[in-house]
Amino acid sequence: MSFLSRIMNIKSKAHFSATPRGARRAGDGKARFEGTLKRSGAQAKSRVGIIFAGFTVAYLVIGGRLVEYGMAKPETVSSIMPSDNLLASRPDILDRNGQVLATDIRTVSLYAEPSKIIDPDEALEELTSVLPDLEPKSTYRKLSSKSHFQWLRRQLTPRQQSQILALGIPGIGFRPEKRRFYPGGATASHVLGLVNIDNRGIAGMEKYVDSQGLADLAAVGMTNDAKLEPVKLSIDLRVQNALRDVLVDGMQRYQGIGAGGVVLNAHTGEVVALASYPDFDPNEPTHALDPDRLNRVSAGTYEMGSTFKAFTIAMGLDYGTMTLNTTFDATKPLYIGGFTIHDFHGTRRVLTVDEVFVHSSNIGAARMADAVGIDAHKAFLQRMGLLSRMDTELPEVASPSQPRTWKRINSMTIAYGHGVATTPLQTAMAGAALVNGGYLIQPTFLPRTREAADKIAVKVVKDSTVRDMRKLFRDNVVESVGSGKQAGVPGFDVGGKTGTAEKLVRGRYVNGHNFNAFLSAFPMSDPQYVVLVFIDDPRTGERNSNIAGNTATPMVGRVIARVAPLLGVQPKFGPDGSATLVSY
Repeated sequence: MSFLSRIMNIKSKAHFSATPRGARRAGDGKARFEGTLKRSGAQAKSRVGIIFAGFTVAYLVIGGRLVEYGMAKPETVSSIMPSDNLLASRPDILDRNGQVLATDIRTVSLYAEPSKIIDPDEALEELTSVLPDLEPKSTYRKLSSKSHFQWLRRQLTPRQQSQILALGIPGIGFRPEKRRFYPGGATASHVLGLVNIDNRGIAGMEKYVDSQGLADLAAVGMTNDAKLEPVKLSIDLRVQNALRDVLVDGMQRYQGIGAGGVVLNAHTGEVVALASYPDFDPNEPTHALDPDRLNRVSAGTYEMGSTFKAFTIAMGLDYGTMTLNTTFDATKPLYIGGFTIHDFHGTRRVLTVDEVFVHSSNIGAARMADAVGIDAHKAFLQRMGLLSRMDTELPEVASPSQPRTWKRINSMTIAYGHGVATTPLQTAMAGAALVNGGYLIQPTFLPRTREAADKIAVKVVKDSTVRDMRKLFRDNVVESVGSGKQAGVPGFDVGGKTGTAEKLVRGRYVNGHNFNAFLSAFPMSDPQYVVLVFIDDPRTGERNSNIAGNTATPMVGRVIARVAPLLGVQPKFGPDGSATLVSY
């Protein structure tokens, strides 16, 4: 037997001899095989479970993040806004006759996507060829930034858009927007107010419109490009234009630093016209926030001078402390508490109530207030709405000022218009109550019917007081010595009261620097409209005099001559009111 055969034989024997007895050996091999299969199956199930759990956790994380993103507020990228907000409409604003005062026009704004701009220097050079007023440094910084969006210029003209399109600059685009347009320019600027660059109201009736819910809707994205119902105002554009013309002319004639006026419906409280000058063009509101562009009629407070004598006399008549026949001693000045009260045009004699009004006697007015008493005086002015803030739609309304403590000297000086500062609109409102039947009606810039006005009107003076005040107003214009004679307009039965108040400069009244006003109504037989005009610090006037009778008074006459026919007031001539026939 060969060596290799012997070795194989030995190995074979050794294999079988190392194993226990046959039956036992076979059983153990089968057990070991079955155990291996079981372990392998268990491991496979564990692995599938782990994989399933892993996928479940991953999907839960992804789902949770999606919910988190859905609940989070949207982020604003650069200065861009959602297109719905950019295109959200504002309602047109109309005058009482349907003339458009403010409307939206479509425009576009220029933007850049810096990541797509190839050469910022070249892009800047081409853009400034169309828009030369672009600020080079800031524009270059935007064009070369790493952001994805930058505004370059808001609200372009169609011509500017077409010229920039023709340049074909990569990364430059246009976004549609809306711009507020005011066809009348500055004519009614202080009433309408203005909007900001995002077409949101920030002053005047534009701000009032937003305060009625438009701004809240825009904030939550519930506005769209749909046409909104127009807002109609009580303003008559024709009367507004005439009033502003007279103010501009008066400023030039009398060299004042400011002027203003209001035309008020005496029975409804509707503001038919309100103007303050200097004003601004809301289409180009560069100077809208300048201090001299203040709405002096409703947002400025002034000592209204002798116009307050109308309220002082009405107070005495209403309380019954005097009648039109009562007399007051004006023969010499009054001395009280170290102060001297004297008359500007002293008559140095005893005056009736009518003469106190016509001659505008400070002494007589002070004695009337003294006869009524401090508490009753303050209560009457409060009743007339002269000591509290007006309630009206225009946001720019100032609160009046008065002494913290009313002393006897305060009551006496307030009687002739020094010591209490009110807004001119407030004075016109109170003046209307003296002639319209005795009803105080808060002014409104929205249409209001006579019936609606009657529901909110408050009776503040007696019918007999109204009758007497109408007579006094009319006498002051028709009598030769009346301070209001230059306001007379033939056929329109004008009445009124002047007010010349020396201005306070650093706490002292300065002679020659006046705030002049004229409070008037027409026709005095049945007053329909109240007109108040004032001019601040005029340097000259008619007959080279800068008092109210020669500045504000003739301005009122010019206003009434122009607006009375527009308002439908029929002129009356002759003693019985019939037309006078003239032969040529």
